Amino acid sequence: MQLSPTLTWLVDAASASPGADRFLAELGTRLIEDGVPLAGGALTLAVPHPIVARRTWLWRAENGAVIEAVGFAPAGFGAAGDLSGDAGRSWLAGLAGGAVHEDKVSPGSDGPMLGWIGPQPFTQPESDRLRDAARFAAAPLAALSARATVTAALEAYLGKRSAARVLTGPLRREVGETIRAALLFADLRGFTALSEAEPPAAVIAALGAWFDCIAGAVHAFGGEVLKFIGDGVLAIFPVTGPSPRDACDAALRAIASAQAGMAHLGDARREQGLPPLSFGVALHLGEILWGNVGAADRLDFTAIGPAVNLVSRLEGLCRPLGRTVLISSALAAETTTKLIPLGTRTLRGIASPCAVYTVPDG
Repeated sequence: MQLSPTLTWLVDAASASPGADRFLAELGTRLIEDGVPLAGGALTLAVPHPIVARRTWLWRAENGAVIEAVGFAPAGFGAAGDLSGDAGRSWLAGLAGGAVHEDKVSPGSDGPMLGWIGPQPFTQPESDRLRDAARFAAAPLAALSARATVTAALEAYLGKRSAARVLTGPLRREVGETIRAALLFADLRGFTALSEAEPPAAVIAALGAWFDCIAGAVHAFGGEVLKFIGDGVLAIFPVTGPSPRDACDAALRAIASAQAGMAHLGDARREQGLPPLSFGVALHLGEILWGNVGAADRLDFTAIGPAVNLVSRLEGLCRPLGRTVLISSALAAETTTKLIPLGTRTLRGIASPCAVYTVPDG
């Protein structure tokens, strides 16, 4: 069987495409070289992601540019998105005068979809070539989807930085690196009482709202959540240059953002007749071992070390001191932000006393 250059590429090399965007651009370019007049194309894939249900890449033949659009997943347990919907059809229709040609690459509601448009309606032989391309695209798109699934799942559970480390490092215990970072440890107040007094759905909703506030603030300022520990959060702001100031300032800005978010959440809960949620948070600067720990055949990718112990113990002082935010002297020394000294305190399980600071009210 004599295959066209496009189909030969789909069989031999397309699976090695670095991503769906490059796959679409390369496929469109090769189809044009094979004599199919194209103005643009669209590729839609399902995405295993907590928020995004599908991703659509849109390719313009005129300049080779590829842009991306996302479709959001419905909320709730058991909810799942599928590829039903526009899938780039409207964008393609506005690109040229021809009719949009679409092919389902594989069966199922969440199978990949390819769409094309030309400057005029496709002839039957041209439509046949596009249909053949969709059939031969099934295997490379399955490979691309599998890689994307692994990456998306790891990022959802570990965070982007940690996921990248896991993907590039060996799956062995005690493999990691020592890094310097601003550490954030936060804990929701009164969660045990809330769990006993409210139905599970209300508890989960409250927990989700809290995590949205704190994790959203961490991510907005360049940090990464390493762990959700019950109702607690451990996050890092890695030091990327010779000075830790940027990481420390980013952590402080994240806390200010989280406080504003929780104040807004408190107002919304009061309007619903619900009590506001309070929290405590601590910041520290130190070195951590960032890598694999666990049993021989069951690993966790996390941060450990004296700095992690100190920041968690420091957060434990928030309630006794009546403060929402506590900051260690190590981090306080690396920021120009105005802080209020609270004296030197003894932390449970920490040999050396720690000078403690907080932020001004309001």
